[in-house]
Amino acid sequence: MNNKHILLKNYAKYSDNEVVEKSQLFFNKMNSRRTVRTFSSELIPVQVLKNAIKTANTSPSGANKQPWHFVLVQSAKMKKKIRIAAEKEEKEFYSNRASKEWLKDLEPFETDENKPFLETAPYLIVVFEEKYKIAPNGEKAKNYYTKESVGLACGILLTALHNVGIATLTHTPSPMKFLAEILKRPKNETPFLLIVAGYPEVGTVVPNIKRKKLNEILTII
Repeated sequence: MNNKHILLKNYAKYSDNEVVEKSQLFFNKMNSRRTVRTFSSELIPVQVLKNAIKTANTSPSGANKQPWHFVLVQSAKMKKKIRIAAEKEEKEFYSNRASKEWLKDLEPFETDENKPFLETAPYLIVVFEEKYKIAPNGEKAKNYYTKESVGLACGILLTALHNVGIATLTHTPSPMKFLAEILKRPKNETPFLLIVAGYPEVGTVVPNIKRKKLNEILTII
């Protein structure tokens, strides 16, 4: 061992019975996760969001470059600007960009260009993919597997939020370039995902859809 490596610490190992039970309990918790589109405006302590983002930052990444940046939006003025810009893109999407097949696939969700949740929810988390790094001297430095890395971080972020009872919606207006402009992000960052976060509104309903069964998604060899 050299100074480039340290001992693995705080790694818990459970008995076979414990690990099966814990994995089942965690599945039960995550299986209750649903995307919602109606949010309460009730405030959530900002530290909860910070902790969730810190958790996302534990995600693996190509060469440990951690090619992500999270912008936490709580300003009502900024949320309104984002909503106006997003609805403009979404109107174009539903009117001209989306194929008939795509629109048909969206029918069970009853979505359209109206996105009131972008203002109603207490928080928006805009996730940016850092395509490359900019060194202090202005030169570019490579990042690796950026989409895969940021995708993993987003999954952990959604899990961390659900774990404490925060509902989410993953929103991907297309194109998303306006988010970089509104939030004044540097040119090496590209919008990856917009996550709406908050408590669900009382009486929230969700589409009556099912998840695939295990035998549809798993092959054991």
